[in-house]
Amino acid sequence: MASSIAITNRSLHDQVASRVRDLIIEGRLEPGSRIDEAHLIEELGVSRTPFREALRTLAAEGLVIVRPSKGSIVRKLTPEDVFSMLEVLGHLEKLAGELACERASDEEVTGLIALHNRMMDCYRTRDRMPYYKMNQEFHSRLAELSKNETLLEMQANIQARLKRIRYIGNQKPDSWAGAVADHEEMVRALEDRDGQRLGTAMATHLKRTWDRVKDSI
Repeated sequence: MASSIAITNRSLHDQVASRVRDLIIEGRLEPGSRIDEAHLIEELGVSRTPFREALRTLAAEGLVIVRPSKGSIVRKLTPEDVFSMLEVLGHLEKLAGELACERASDEEVTGLIALHNRMMDCYRTRDRMPYYKMNQEFHSRLAELSKNETLLEMQANIQARLKRIRYIGNQKPDSWAGAVADHEEMVRALEDRDGQRLGTAMATHLKRTWDRVKDSI
């Protein structure tokens, strides 16, 4: 019987990377665990070459550690790692919020608000993975609206390494509801083009993210 997570287009290693990334985010591949390449290659229905390429992609994102001749492992972050990254990310996204209100076009703001609304639809149906992916896209697109390439590059680098951490932040209903309330405040500030308020909302959201995840690391 074919696996439910099998890859249909075997030529695209980014599809493999996407599936393995989801397994890491969901915790099916646990932090610190060795990646059973033979098992996953069979389960995904791909050959070794695109799988190895996918691992290199995930290593570049900071999700996997590739050890020559020893096998690859899922990167395990310490609480200190997570706190320091969230601390820096909070300052980056605060600046992104301030700049986005100054520099984004009306069309770009409308697009980001539409994304938020789709994310809220997923929250109402408790469809967690689509919500999570839209949430990641929201933060990435807000950074893009800063029109600052250095900020965008730094934000993307840290966000990639925190994928699993951000996902577990919504495990508990109260935590998820709190994150949603944060996002609704962000969007209200964005609609008003209030950069200071949006920046503060972004920074506060990242501080609260630490409170939501610290006991699960």
